[in-house]
Amino acid sequence: MNKIAITMGEPGGIGPEIIVKSLYCAEIRNYCNPVVIGNAEVMREAVKLTGLPLNVKPISNLSDSKPTIGRIEVIDIRSPQPFKKGVPSKKSGIAEVKYIKKAVELALKKDVRAIVTAPISKQSLKLAGYKWPGHTELLAELTKSKHFAMMFVSEKLKLILATIHVSIKDVPRIINEKLVLKTIILAKKGTDMLGIKTPRIVVAGLNPHAGESGIFGREEIKLIMPAVQKARKEGIDVSGPYPPDVVFYKAYKGEFDIVVCMYHDQGLIPFKMLAFDTGVNVTVGLPIIRTSPDHGTAFDIAWKNMASPSSMIEAIKLASKLKLRV
Repeated sequence: MNKIAITMGEPGGIGPEIIVKSLYCAEIRNYCNPVVIGNAEVMREAVKLTGLPLNVKPISNLSDSKPTIGRIEVIDIRSPQPFKKGVPSKKSGIAEVKYIKKAVELALKKDVRAIVTAPISKQSLKLAGYKWPGHTELLAELTKSKHFAMMFVSEKLKLILATIHVSIKDVPRIINEKLVLKTIILAKKGTDMLGIKTPRIVVAGLNPHAGESGIFGREEIKLIMPAVQKARKEGIDVSGPYPPDVVFYKAYKGEFDIVVCMYHDQGLIPFKMLAFDTGVNVTVGLPIIRTSPDHGTAFDIAWKNMASPSSMIEAIKLASKLKLRV
Protein backbone atom coordinates (compact mmCIF):
# COMPACT_ATOMS: atom_id res chain seq x y z
CA MET A 1 0.00 0.00 0.00
CA ASN A 2 1.18 3.53 -0.74
CA LYS A 3 3.12 5.30 1.97
CA ILE A 4 2.23 8.90 2.78
CA ALA A 5 4.36 11.31 4.82
CA ILE A 6 2.50 13.52 7.30
CA THR A 7 4.44 16.50 8.63
CA MET A 8 3.73 17.39 12.25
CA GLY A 9 3.48 21.11 11.57
CA GLU A 10 3.62 23.71 14.35
CA PRO A 11 4.40 21.76 17.56
CA GLY A 12 2.58 24.34 19.68
CA GLY A 13 -0.57 24.14 17.57
CA ILE A 14 -3.22 21.51 16.95
CA GLY A 15 -1.15 19.57 14.39
CA PRO A 16 0.08 16.77 16.70
CA GLU A 17 -3.42 16.29 18.16
CA ILE A 18 -5.26 16.08 14.84
CA ILE A 19 -2.64 13.70 13.46
CA VAL A 20 -3.13 11.35 16.42
CA LYS A 21 -6.91 11.47 16.08
CA SER A 22 -6.70 10.95 12.31
CA LEU A 23 -4.40 7.95 12.55
CA TYR A 24 -6.71 6.38 15.13
CA CYS A 25 -9.39 6.42 12.42
CA ALA A 26 -9.50 2.84 11.09
CA GLU A 27 -10.59 4.07 7.68
CA ILE A 28 -7.23 5.74 7.07
CA ARG A 29 -5.48 2.36 6.97
CA ASN A 30 -7.63 1.47 3.96
CA TYR A 31 -6.09 4.36 2.04
CA CYS A 32 -2.40 4.37 2.90
CA ASN A 33 0.42 3.52 5.27
CA PRO A 34 1.10 6.83 7.04
CA VAL A 35 4.39 7.88 8.57
CA VAL A 36 4.74 11.09 10.59
CA ILE A 37 7.70 13.42 10.04
CA GLY A 38 8.16 15.24 13.32
CA ASN A 39 9.15 14.90 16.93
CA ALA A 40 8.42 11.55 18.60
CA GLU A 41 8.26 12.99 22.13
CA VAL A 42 5.72 15.64 21.09
CA MET A 43 3.65 12.95 19.39
CA ARG A 44 3.72 10.90 22.60
CA GLU A 45 2.41 13.92 24.49
CA ALA A 46 -0.37 14.28 21.92
CA VAL A 47 -1.32 10.61 22.33
CA LYS A 48 -1.44 11.09 26.10
CA LEU A 49 -3.57 14.22 25.65
CA THR A 50 -6.16 12.39 23.57
CA GLY A 51 -6.20 9.27 25.73
CA LEU A 52 -6.33 7.08 22.63
CA PRO A 53 -4.85 3.54 22.76
CA LEU A 54 -1.91 4.24 20.46
CA ASN A 55 1.83 4.06 20.86
CA VAL A 56 4.56 6.02 19.11
CA LYS A 57 7.45 4.24 17.42
CA PRO A 58 10.42 6.44 16.44
CA ILE A 59 12.21 5.33 13.27
CA SER A 60 15.33 6.68 11.58
CA ASN A 61 14.22 6.16 7.99
CA LEU A 62 11.52 4.53 5.90
CA SER A 63 13.41 1.26 5.62
CA ASP A 64 12.66 0.76 9.34
CA SER A 65 8.92 1.16 8.77
CA LYS A 66 6.70 -1.78 9.72
CA PRO A 67 3.09 -0.53 9.67
CA THR A 68 1.18 -1.91 12.64
CA ILE A 69 -2.34 -1.27 13.87
CA GLY A 70 -2.28 0.83 17.02
CA ARG A 71 1.14 2.30 16.32
CA ILE A 72 2.20 5.68 14.96
CA GLU A 73 5.56 5.60 13.22
CA VAL A 74 7.53 8.83 13.44
CA ILE A 75 10.69 9.73 11.58
CA ASP A 76 12.16 11.54 14.55
CA ILE A 77 13.65 14.88 13.52
CA ARG A 78 15.82 16.35 16.24
CA SER A 79 15.21 20.04 16.80
CA PRO A 80 15.48 22.65 19.58
CA GLN A 81 13.20 21.94 22.56
CA PRO A 82 11.10 22.48 24.57
CA PHE A 83 8.37 23.93 22.37
CA LYS A 84 5.83 26.41 23.67
CA LYS A 85 2.26 25.17 23.60
CA GLY A 86 -0.45 27.47 22.32
CA VAL A 87 1.89 30.20 21.06
CA PRO A 88 4.32 30.67 18.16
CA SER A 89 8.05 30.50 18.84
CA LYS A 90 11.43 30.58 17.13
CA LYS A 91 12.11 26.93 18.03
CA SER A 92 8.82 25.85 16.50
CA GLY A 93 9.61 27.75 13.31
CA ILE A 94 12.95 25.97 12.96
CA ALA A 95 11.33 22.60 13.63
CA GLU A 96 8.40 22.90 11.25
CA VAL A 97 10.73 23.77 8.34
CA LYS A 98 12.89 20.72 9.12
CA TYR A 99 9.83 18.47 8.96
CA ILE A 100 8.76 19.88 5.60
CA LYS A 101 12.22 19.62 4.07
CA LYS A 102 12.46 15.95 5.04
CA ALA A 103 9.01 15.17 3.65
CA VAL A 104 9.79 16.92 0.35
CA GLU A 105 13.06 15.02 0.09
CA LEU A 106 11.20 11.71 0.46
CA ALA A 107 8.52 12.73 -2.04
CA LEU A 108 11.00 13.88 -4.67
CA LYS A 109 12.79 10.53 -4.39
CA LYS A 110 9.37 8.84 -4.68
CA ASP A 111 9.91 7.07 -1.37
CA VAL A 112 6.42 8.31 -0.43
CA ARG A 113 3.44 8.76 -2.73
CA ALA A 114 2.45 12.14 -1.28
CA ILE A 115 2.86 14.47 1.65
CA VAL A 116 0.16 15.81 3.94
CA THR A 117 1.13 18.84 5.98
CA ALA A 118 -0.30 19.77 9.36
CA PRO A 119 -0.67 23.55 9.83
CA ILE A 120 2.39 25.70 10.41
CA SER A 121 2.59 29.12 12.04
CA LYS A 122 3.63 32.01 9.83
CA GLN A 123 4.57 33.86 13.02
CA SER A 124 6.90 31.04 14.06
CA LEU A 125 8.50 31.13 10.60
CA LYS A 126 9.11 34.84 11.01
CA LEU A 127 10.50 34.44 14.53
CA ALA A 128 12.92 31.83 13.17
CA GLY A 129 14.11 34.30 10.52
CA TYR A 130 12.47 32.70 7.49
CA LYS A 131 10.96 34.85 4.75
CA TRP A 132 8.41 32.42 3.32
CA PRO A 133 4.86 33.70 3.89
CA GLY A 134 3.51 30.16 4.14
CA HIS A 135 3.64 26.49 3.20
CA THR A 136 2.90 27.03 -0.47
CA GLU A 137 5.84 29.31 -1.19
CA LEU A 138 8.21 27.12 0.86
CA LEU A 139 7.15 23.99 -1.03
CA ALA A 140 7.52 25.77 -4.37
CA GLU A 141 11.07 26.83 -3.52
CA LEU A 142 12.07 23.37 -2.27
CA THR A 143 10.75 21.74 -5.44
CA LYS A 144 11.99 24.50 -7.77
CA SER A 145 8.45 25.11 -9.03
CA LYS A 146 7.76 28.36 -10.89
CA HIS A 147 4.05 28.01 -11.64
CA PHE A 148 1.92 26.93 -8.70
CA ALA A 149 -1.32 27.77 -6.95
CA MET A 150 -3.49 26.88 -3.98
CA MET A 151 -6.54 24.77 -4.87
CA PHE A 152 -9.24 24.10 -2.30
CA VAL A 153 -11.37 20.99 -2.57
CA SER A 154 -14.66 20.02 -0.98
CA GLU A 155 -17.64 18.01 -2.16
CA LYS A 156 -19.72 21.02 -3.16
CA LEU A 157 -17.15 23.69 -4.03
CA LYS A 158 -13.68 23.71 -5.56
CA LEU A 159 -11.60 26.80 -6.23
CA ILE A 160 -8.12 28.01 -7.04
CA LEU A 161 -6.39 31.30 -6.16
CA ALA A 162 -4.65 33.66 -8.58
CA THR A 163 -2.95 35.54 -5.73
CA ILE A 164 -2.20 33.99 -2.35
CA HIS A 165 -0.64 35.61 0.71
CA VAL A 166 -0.56 39.28 -0.29
CA SER A 167 -2.18 42.40 1.12
CA ILE A 168 -5.54 43.10 -0.47
CA LYS A 169 -4.37 46.60 -1.41
CA ASP A 170 -1.70 44.99 -3.63
CA VAL A 171 -4.05 42.60 -5.46
CA PRO A 172 -5.10 45.02 -8.27
CA ARG A 173 -1.45 45.76 -8.99
CA ILE A 174 -0.49 42.06 -9.11
CA ILE A 175 -3.40 40.82 -11.22
CA ASN A 176 -2.53 40.72 -14.92
CA GLU A 177 -3.47 38.76 -18.03
CA LYS A 178 -0.50 36.39 -17.76
CA LEU A 179 -1.24 35.52 -14.12
CA VAL A 180 -4.93 34.88 -14.76
CA LEU A 181 -4.13 32.67 -17.76
CA LYS A 182 -1.57 30.74 -15.71
CA THR A 183 -4.14 30.16 -12.96
CA ILE A 184 -6.76 28.95 -15.45
CA ILE A 185 -4.22 26.45 -16.80
CA LEU A 186 -3.41 25.33 -13.25
CA ALA A 187 -7.14 24.95 -12.58
CA LYS A 188 -7.27 22.53 -15.51
CA LYS A 189 -4.25 20.68 -14.12
CA GLY A 190 -5.83 20.53 -10.66
CA THR A 191 -9.10 19.13 -11.96
CA ASP A 192 -7.10 16.58 -13.97
CA MET A 193 -5.50 15.47 -10.69
CA LEU A 194 -8.98 15.06 -9.26
CA GLY A 195 -10.02 12.90 -12.19
CA ILE A 196 -12.53 15.37 -13.64
CA LYS A 197 -12.39 14.55 -17.35
CA THR A 198 -14.13 17.57 -18.88
CA PRO A 199 -13.88 20.31 -16.23
CA ARG A 200 -16.03 23.41 -16.47
CA ILE A 201 -13.89 26.28 -15.23
CA VAL A 202 -15.29 29.69 -14.30
CA VAL A 203 -13.39 32.88 -13.49
CA ALA A 204 -14.55 35.34 -10.83
CA GLY A 205 -14.24 39.05 -11.48
CA LEU A 206 -12.10 41.28 -9.29
CA ASN A 207 -14.59 44.13 -8.83
CA PRO A 208 -18.24 44.26 -7.68
CA HIS A 209 -20.53 43.07 -10.49
CA ALA A 210 -17.35 42.06 -12.37
CA GLY A 211 -16.80 45.74 -13.07
CA GLU A 212 -20.28 46.38 -14.55
CA SER A 213 -18.89 46.99 -18.05
CA GLY A 214 -16.10 49.18 -16.69
CA ILE A 215 -18.19 51.35 -14.36
CA PHE A 216 -16.64 49.86 -11.19
CA GLY A 217 -13.23 49.04 -12.62
CA ARG A 218 -11.69 47.95 -15.90
CA GLU A 219 -9.55 45.00 -14.77
CA GLU A 220 -12.14 42.57 -16.11
CA ILE A 221 -12.07 44.16 -19.57
CA LYS A 222 -8.33 44.80 -19.84
CA LEU A 223 -6.82 41.86 -17.94
CA ILE A 224 -9.21 39.04 -17.07
CA MET A 225 -11.31 38.62 -20.21
CA PRO A 226 -8.26 38.49 -22.54
CA ALA A 227 -6.86 35.66 -20.38
CA VAL A 228 -10.16 33.77 -20.58
CA GLN A 229 -10.20 34.16 -24.37
CA LYS A 230 -6.63 32.88 -24.71
CA ALA A 231 -7.42 29.86 -22.52
CA ARG A 232 -10.41 29.05 -24.71
CA LYS A 233 -8.17 29.11 -27.78
CA GLU A 234 -6.00 26.53 -26.00
CA GLY A 235 -9.03 24.26 -25.73
CA ILE A 236 -9.92 24.89 -22.10
CA ASP A 237 -13.63 25.04 -21.23
CA VAL A 238 -13.60 28.29 -19.26
CA SER A 239 -16.08 31.17 -18.91
CA GLY A 240 -16.24 34.50 -17.13
CA PRO A 241 -15.43 36.78 -15.56
CA TYR A 242 -18.61 36.39 -13.51
CA PRO A 243 -19.70 38.71 -10.70
CA PRO A 244 -18.09 37.35 -7.52
CA ASP A 245 -21.36 37.56 -5.58
CA VAL A 246 -23.05 34.95 -7.81
CA VAL A 247 -20.26 32.73 -9.13
CA PHE A 248 -19.83 30.67 -5.97
CA TYR A 249 -23.54 29.91 -5.76
CA LYS A 250 -23.51 28.71 -9.35
CA ALA A 251 -20.52 26.48 -8.66
CA TYR A 252 -22.14 25.17 -5.47
CA LYS A 253 -25.25 24.25 -7.46
CA GLY A 254 -23.15 22.25 -9.92
CA GLU A 255 -22.93 24.59 -12.92
CA PHE A 256 -19.13 24.72 -12.71
CA ASP A 257 -16.41 22.38 -11.45
CA ILE A 258 -13.93 24.97 -10.19
CA VAL A 259 -13.78 28.73 -9.63
CA VAL A 260 -10.68 30.79 -10.40
CA CYS A 261 -10.54 33.45 -7.67
CA MET A 262 -8.60 36.69 -7.82
CA TYR A 263 -7.53 36.84 -4.18
CA HIS A 264 -7.36 34.81 -0.99
CA ASP A 265 -10.46 35.84 0.93
CA GLN A 266 -12.63 36.07 -2.18
CA GLY A 267 -12.41 32.29 -2.35
CA LEU A 268 -11.74 31.24 1.22
CA ILE A 269 -14.72 32.97 2.82
CA PRO A 270 -17.39 31.02 0.88
CA PHE A 271 -15.26 27.86 0.93
CA LYS A 272 -14.83 27.79 4.70
CA MET A 273 -18.47 28.70 5.21
CA LEU A 274 -19.37 25.49 3.37
CA ALA A 275 -16.54 23.13 4.32
CA PHE A 276 -14.63 24.37 7.34
CA ASP A 277 -14.33 20.88 8.83
CA THR A 278 -13.88 18.89 5.63
CA GLY A 279 -12.13 21.14 3.10
CA VAL A 280 -8.67 20.27 1.79
CA ASN A 281 -5.89 22.48 0.41
CA VAL A 282 -3.96 21.07 -2.57
CA THR A 283 -0.86 22.71 -4.02
CA VAL A 284 -1.12 22.50 -7.82
CA GLY A 285 1.96 22.84 -10.00
CA LEU A 286 4.45 20.93 -7.85
CA PRO A 287 6.25 17.76 -9.01
CA ILE A 288 4.87 16.07 -5.88
CA ILE A 289 1.42 15.60 -4.39
CA ARG A 290 0.76 17.79 -1.36
CA THR A 291 -2.46 18.24 0.58
CA SER A 292 -3.27 19.82 3.93
CA PRO A 293 -6.24 20.70 6.13
CA ASP A 294 -7.78 24.03 5.18
CA HIS A 295 -7.40 25.49 8.69
CA GLY A 296 -4.56 26.93 10.71
CA THR A 297 -2.73 26.15 13.94
CA ALA A 298 -5.69 27.15 16.16
CA PHE A 299 -3.48 28.24 19.05
CA ASP A 300 -6.58 29.17 21.05
CA ILE A 301 -7.62 25.51 21.40
CA ALA A 302 -4.20 23.87 21.00
CA TRP A 303 -3.27 21.17 23.51
CA LYS A 304 -6.75 21.16 25.04
CA ASN A 305 -8.05 18.02 23.28
CA MET A 306 -10.66 20.12 21.48
CA ALA A 307 -9.51 20.02 17.84
CA SER A 308 -11.47 18.14 15.17
CA PRO A 309 -9.43 15.89 12.85
CA SER A 310 -12.06 15.95 10.06
CA SER A 311 -10.13 18.13 7.62
CA MET A 312 -6.88 16.23 8.25
CA ILE A 313 -8.65 12.92 7.62
CA GLU A 314 -9.99 14.26 4.31
CA ALA A 315 -6.52 15.58 3.40
CA ILE A 316 -4.97 12.14 3.94
CA LYS A 317 -7.70 10.41 1.95
CA LEU A 318 -7.44 12.88 -0.93
CA ALA A 319 -3.61 12.60 -1.03
CA SER A 320 -3.99 8.87 -1.59
CA LYS A 321 -6.40 9.43 -4.51
CA LEU A 322 -4.84 12.31 -6.46
CA LYS A 323 -3.00 11.48 -9.66
CA LEU A 324 -0.02 13.63 -10.48
CA ARG A 325 0.27 14.84 -14.05
CA VAL A 326 3.44 16.90 -14.42
